Amino acid sequence: MPSASCDTLLDDIEDIVSQEDSKPQDRHFARKHVVPKVRRRNTQKYLQDENSPPRDSTIPGIQKIWIRTWGCSHNNSDGEYMAGQLAAYGYKITENASEADLWLLNSCTVKNPAEDHFRNSIKKAQEENKKIVLAGCVPQAQPRQDYLKGLSIIGVQQIDRVVEVVEETIKGHSVRLLSQKKDNGKRLGGARLDLPKIRRNPLIEIISINTGCLNACTYCKTKHARGNLASYPVDELVDRAKQSFQEGVCEIWLTSEDTGAYGRDIGTSLPALLWKLVEVIPEGAMLRLGMTNPPYILEHLEEMAKILNHPRVYAFLHIPVQSASDTVLMEMKREYCVADFKRVVDFLKDKVPGITIATDIICGFPGETDQDFQETVKLVEEYKFPSLFINQFYPRPGTPAAKMEQVPAQVKKQRTKDLSQVFHSYNPYDHKIGERQKVLVTEESFDSKFYVAHNRFYEQVLVPKNPTFMGKMVEVNVYESGKHFMKGQPVSDAKVYAPSISKPLAKGEISGLTEPGKWCHQFSQQPSSEPG
Repeated sequence: MPSASCDTLLDDIEDIVSQEDSKPQDRHFARKHVVPKVRRRNTQKYLQDENSPPRDSTIPGIQKIWIRTWGCSHNNSDGEYMAGQLAAYGYKITENASEADLWLLNSCTVKNPAEDHFRNSIKKAQEENKKIVLAGCVPQAQPRQDYLKGLSIIGVQQIDRVVEVVEETIKGHSVRLLSQKKDNGKRLGGARLDLPKIRRNPLIEIISINTGCLNACTYCKTKHARGNLASYPVDELVDRAKQSFQEGVCEIWLTSEDTGAYGRDIGTSLPALLWKLVEVIPEGAMLRLGMTNPPYILEHLEEMAKILNHPRVYAFLHIPVQSASDTVLMEMKREYCVADFKRVVDFLKDKVPGITIATDIICGFPGETDQDFQETVKLVEEYKFPSLFINQFYPRPGTPAAKMEQVPAQVKKQRTKDLSQVFHSYNPYDHKIGERQKVLVTEESFDSKFYVAHNRFYEQVLVPKNPTFMGKMVEVNVYESGKHFMKGQPVSDAKVYAPSISKPLAKGEISGLTEPGKWCHQFSQQPSSEPG
């Protein structure tokens, strides 16, 4: 809850940080001189450690922070960057929400349920008297929502200032940083890519290659938050990839609201970026491409096929179709027709044998008829997508689709159920039993019984929990398959391919801190104010 001493909401952090106030970096360097008072008791066990300030201390930089992120890999990357900066400054990032002094809630605005979880988490934090900082697409797109009143907000392009926002929130102020970063009037991609970061998985680096998109889909709320396309320069992205490999990463995910549109605003293209990236991928490491919409992949089909055949790039592409009805696609303003989608998929299937095509479908978009829906069912039956994200339509506030005549709720629910039954009627991996595959092991399964690996086509393969496999590429024989996975047994003469890179960072270790105090020095060189 905001402090009682703060009755008004301040538009920007500069409104509360004056020339005379000590800045976060000043306090960081002075912190070693601060000695909290110790309450002496008769019994030794009640003595407080002189190095541990009181739990309710308002000295910023010593509190415990719990970070919760919802949504896409882009949002997850933002959360990792915010965690890294806070930890580099001195805050303790905890996985225990109840022990945290402040909750940093990083939201997603794609669907109603995700926002409901976000709203409920805010309510719970208030009930437990936690300090709160909000981030992500929900407050960026709708900062004036009633349930956000009086709370600190950090915008999607302002995550490099999370330390300042957290500090002022701990001091009892309510701060909002929502402006867009620009250079000579041109919108920038966002925060620097070389900021400190704590990867949720030390073996996987998520790199946002651009923010925003060029479309204006009538159902999309994310566009309200992320805005128009703004791409990062090729050299900055390559440098980030190099740094990741030097820190022991063995898998890179490229992400954005639309990777296919990359570079259109800065005179380059996705293939141009990818050819530069594959030059720096070590043997034994892999690159995974993120979602691309059909219109922007169409003009690069030949080059994309060559790249997806590269041995260090997963033969995997996520191409959302959303509907197989041209009428519905027109109402969605998707800027392609079903024939365009099929052309992309058919070409890639022909030129990249075995490629995995993942897609998304929205059931019950306003105006969708039974015939429209049946066309979508036929598309799924024809292509038997191994990875299919089926979403019931939710009208998002402020979008054109929310004002259209809605399909009845029970119809939307039934269509979602029917399409799910079609999806579960086929097993995409049965024919792979008996194959010998190379797989890259990157994580532990949810039930902790297996390690999770991916083969050349980014298909999930469960392997025995042999610690020597983690972060390595191993050869396995596939002996079982399920709807979403295969199981592999390491072959007797299995070779373990170790990426020619450094030892991975420990879980929770900060990326980018090659020299002690380096980031704090960089931070102190940042301008103390910025137009809000």
